[in-house]
Amino acid sequence: MQEEPQTQTETKMRITGTNIPDNKRLEIALSYVFGIGRHLARKILNEAKISFDKTAKDLSEKEASVVRNLIGKYRVDEELRREISSNIKRLKEIKCYRGIRHMKRLPTRGQRTKTNSRTLRGNVRVTMGSGKRKLEKT
Repeated sequence: MQEEPQTQTETKMRITGTNIPDNKRLEIALSYVFGIGRHLARKILNEAKISFDKTAKDLSEKEASVVRNLIGKYRVDEELRREISSNIKRLKEIKCYRGIRHMKRLPTRGQRTKTNSRTLRGNVRVTMGSGKRKLEKT
C-alpha cells in the first residue's frame, strides 16, 4: 500500500498556551482561553473583521496572527490567574470579610450556607432516620 502525501499540514491553533478546537465556530472556540468569554470573543472578531461562523482550521496565517495580536491586548490565561490569586491573597492578608470567607472556604458573595454550598463545606450530609434505633443482633 502506498500512503498519500498530506496536502494540508494539520496545524492546531494555539493562543497563550491553550489549544483552540479546529472544528468549532471561532466565537465559541476562543472562549476556551481563560478570560475570554463570548462577549470578548465577538469583540475581538469584529475588530479583526472575521466572521463568527469561521472555524479555526479555515483561518489563514495572517488572520490567526491578527487574532493573537488582538488577544494580546487583554489580560488572559496565566496573567489573569496570577492577578486573581494576588487579589484573593491581599483580601486574606488584610482580613476583611471577603478574605475571612476565603480563608474558611465559604461562599464570599452572600449565598446561603444552611442548605447549599455543600461542595465548599465538604458535602457533609447528616440526615435523621426514623428515630428508632436498630437493635444489634448478639
